[in-house]
Amino acid sequence: MIRVRNIKIKYEKDNYNEIMTKLSLKLKINKNAILSFKINKKSLDARRKPNLYYIYELDVSVKNENIANNADIFKTPIEKYEFKVTGTEKMKHRPVIIGSGPAGLFAAYLLAYNGFRPIVVERGEKIEDRINTVDKFWKTGKLNPNSNVQFGEGGAGTFSDGKLNTLVKDKNFRMKKVFETFVKYGANEDIMYLNKPHIGTDILSKVIINMRNDIINMGGTFKYNSIFTNLITENNKVKGIEINNKEILECDNVVLAIGNSSRDTFEMLYKSKVLMEAKPFAVGIRLQHPQQMINKAQYGISDLTASYKLTTNINGRGVYSFCMCPGGYVINASSEDNHLAINGMSYHHRDSENANSAIIVTVGPNDFGYNPLDGIKFQRELEKNAFDVGKGKIPVQLFKDFKDNIVSTSFKEVRPLFKGDFKFANLNDILPKYISQSLKEAITNFGTKIKGFDRDDTILAAMESRTSSPIRIIRDEQFMSNIKGLYPCGEGAGYAGGITTSAMDGLKVAEMIMTIYNNEI
Repeated sequence: MIRVRNIKIKYEKDNYNEIMTKLSLKLKINKNAILSFKINKKSLDARRKPNLYYIYELDVSVKNENIANNADIFKTPIEKYEFKVTGTEKMKHRPVIIGSGPAGLFAAYLLAYNGFRPIVVERGEKIEDRINTVDKFWKTGKLNPNSNVQFGEGGAGTFSDGKLNTLVKDKNFRMKKVFETFVKYGANEDIMYLNKPHIGTDILSKVIINMRNDIINMGGTFKYNSIFTNLITENNKVKGIEINNKEILECDNVVLAIGNSSRDTFEMLYKSKVLMEAKPFAVGIRLQHPQQMINKAQYGISDLTASYKLTTNINGRGVYSFCMCPGGYVINASSEDNHLAINGMSYHHRDSENANSAIIVTVGPNDFGYNPLDGIKFQRELEKNAFDVGKGKIPVQLFKDFKDNIVSTSFKEVRPLFKGDFKFANLNDILPKYISQSLKEAITNFGTKIKGFDRDDTILAAMESRTSSPIRIIRDEQFMSNIKGLYPCGEGAGYAGGITTSAMDGLKVAEMIMTIYNNEI
């Protein structure tokens, strides 16, 4: 096959026949000489809005591949993830993976595929039960601290937009492997080529079920409602783990894929002398705008769903949009009693009337302290403020009232879309002054980039506090912590940021284990 770049198609004419016409012109051959094509990349060019163009990169099969090469036409390269087990040591026990978010699931998948029969320990419920528990929480406010938006099979990313875009280099094609695996288990094939791929909460939950069932078919085991309560070591090596303060599971290799909200686990590991350090992260609020307003501002038309990415610097602090959810909902994402955290979520079709995203301000050890657990304390204080100010409900305020430091009394043109109950409150009473002031200036600044972004009736909600891990668990060149056999992995350990990079880190850690050990257990 040959790869053909820069096939430019008008948005209104995006169809098979138009692509074939442009291909034949680009290759200077008759359409009949084109046997088939497959999309490798597809992105939208909106630089001359409302005149929009899709830019395609295609892998094309032609009758005669003897076509002159240039920057846009060349032989399709081999882009395939490959890994072979090279380890020689024998494991005494099956490998254990703590956490079944993207990092844990993909580590388990690769280990199971290669015959290592992993045991996955998950503090929350399987996804089918977890969905019901979360829905009940949104309706009643009754929280299950161990199975919620943060905890349970699939991890925190399950109740999100399922965004897969990342800027990470992929020279080993791990990202491609992740996407292929998602498609294998039920995701739409367009994630393989779209510039900004996403799955959506409704589809992702089905993918997770299918992936889990195949891991079990390959010899893996899942233990749900199983909290990792103690690390058992001997001579600075892993000997086992304690589950639910009573069950002992002997093991010598543990993949620690716990997610960034596992605060009790971080505290236990710190007491167990696992080396870790405080790291910067970001906190802020979440905004809702009419999706059609965002579409018009970004593309010049209102019927094509748009996203955005905004960033600025206010008084030396980065302030930026995070986890933007087109056509989505703002959700109560709490995981601790008497504390309140929020997130954004979209279903696959992104068909609600609102766009939402977090606007967050960078914070670091200078703000909250250099003890590894100080960032957690900082997050908790903000979440406790949010819970108290909102009286257990999501605190909500219009942007004009946030600037004027008064409690809102009614919504205007922008209508609220929440999962979980909400209440008008003053967000200034929740946030430190340096954060609230940075947010006010940044949102006003963003209004110069997206018309209407700083409109008076923009709906604000708090508290967006779980953007990334406040801790990094130190690991060496073999991905092990100072406790041999303990492999910190994914976003919670401080080595990823989102579904894709977490899944890729899970693959990397599994690969490392298999370069040390064989599958004879």
